[in-house]
Amino acid sequence: MIHFDRVTFAYDERPVLRDVTIDIPEGEFCLLVGSTGAGKSTLLRSINGLVPHFTGGTMTGEITVAGRRVRTSSPADLADAVGYVSQDPLAGFVTDDVELELAYTAEQLGLPQATMRKRVTEIVDLLGLADVRGRTLAALSSGQRQRVAIGAALVAGPSALVLDEPTSALDPGAADEVLSALHRLVHDLGVTVLLAEHRLERVVQYADSALLLRDGTVTAGGPGAVLADSPVAPPVVHLGKLAHWPGPPVTIREARRHAAPLRERLAGERPPQRAPVAAGSPLLETGAVAVDYSRVRAVDGVDLAALRGERIALMGRNGSGKSSLLWALQGTGRRSAGTVRIDGVDPSSLRPGRRRTVAGLVPSEPADLLYAETVRAECEGADRDGDAPSGTCAKILADLVEDVDAGAHPRDLSEGQRLALALAVTLTAAPPLLLLDEPTRGLDYPGKASLATRLRGLADAGHCVIVSTHDVEFVAEFASRVVILSDGRVVADGPACRIVSASPMFAPQVEKILPGWLTVAEVAAALGADDDR
Repeated sequence: MIHFDRVTFAYDERPVLRDVTIDIPEGEFCLLVGSTGAGKSTLLRSINGLVPHFTGGTMTGEITVAGRRVRTSSPADLADAVGYVSQDPLAGFVTDDVELELAYTAEQLGLPQATMRKRVTEIVDLLGLADVRGRTLAALSSGQRQRVAIGAALVAGPSALVLDEPTSALDPGAADEVLSALHRLVHDLGVTVLLAEHRLERVVQYADSALLLRDGTVTAGGPGAVLADSPVAPPVVHLGKLAHWPGPPVTIREARRHAAPLRERLAGERPPQRAPVAAGSPLLETGAVAVDYSRVRAVDGVDLAALRGERIALMGRNGSGKSSLLWALQGTGRRSAGTVRIDGVDPSSLRPGRRRTVAGLVPSEPADLLYAETVRAECEGADRDGDAPSGTCAKILADLVEDVDAGAHPRDLSEGQRLALALAVTLTAAPPLLLLDEPTRGLDYPGKASLATRLRGLADAGHCVIVSTHDVEFVAEFASRVVILSDGRVVADGPACRIVSASPMFAPQVEKILPGWLTVAEVAAALGADDDR
């Protein structure tokens, strides 16, 4: 179905793909694995001709999809053969409404209206979009937009579907729904699916095969063999290596079959307690905070208190009100009712410059904070805006991440570098309350572990850090406390281990195998072994 024959591609003489030869058969669910910046998006975009027809660059070799040569076909020509879903669904939308967006591709292909209506209805049912079918795209959560983008790609009835991190904006339940739908497409309709995803723990159980992209070359094989040799792998693989399980296993089910002896070894051990924060006056206090949009109540009477030094994960399904609450806490966002006090001050009453010194927020798209032409100019602007000594932002950035080119455009940075720059810009104003909205999108496992370490350091230095996230493995690494929202209300609030252990949806992989333990590092420490990561 998808065939690469000695494909090499370079941007401005910088090789990204080197002599790649792969064959993905019809009806295969194939997982593309690789570190951040390895070139996964480039490989995916080459399948429908976006690379190099729209991106530029130099390509040699041949790519065919369903027997059609990509080199001599435009992306429009291949629309009925290859459906493509990018990391950023907003970038691909061309209309304002859900139903119009789903129908757009079918209209461009000239399908009869009866066929179009039938396909749109089928996609709505398949992806669980019935409740948002009549809404505008602007009114949807990021996860709902992601599902609409997948639906729009499917309406054309392609024989191959290529997806770039399709679950990155989805809560665990919604991700399972989308992946189950893709699984049905593969097994019931014979659609070939090639999917790149950093949250491998969500996807690997569905995969028939895997590709590892490293240093421009591709290694193909079964998911277990590929992940065993990959620099990025889900926690269950690292746990299997630590315990010397054969394989190692790549799914929870496989791991449980080997786990009994390890449970016995850990029977007399207890995970290290995450250090409690010393009692004191709350840095943040809210009372009955409410946020309304038109006829929708996004946040409904939230009471929350937080101390300096706390590391809080804010979790919940898509549309539960997490982002709205963060913006209300920061003071820039809408607040319909209730009170917010940070060190006794309502941030919404402050001018923007002063507000940044009280509460800093890194949005789900860090680039939204970046407006200068170079990293150097961005840091200099942050120093001026934060009334900080010259070089403050650059020093913070250097502490967060190494080897960032000061002359590079911020939008040319990797996901991790761009996040670090936005975080440095925010920290330049030294706000005691730091808020981050889905900061792990686009980060691989080492990147997320590094971010968790940095945020723990900020909390230890006296900041209160609140992170809104769907990433349960990041929560296991980072959080000392978890707050879960549902329909805009707090439904659970307590120590991270207790809250995530009580919820199969929000429990990390290690806890599902070894109840009470959250991370591989905790298990390794108890065994007196080294974590192989």
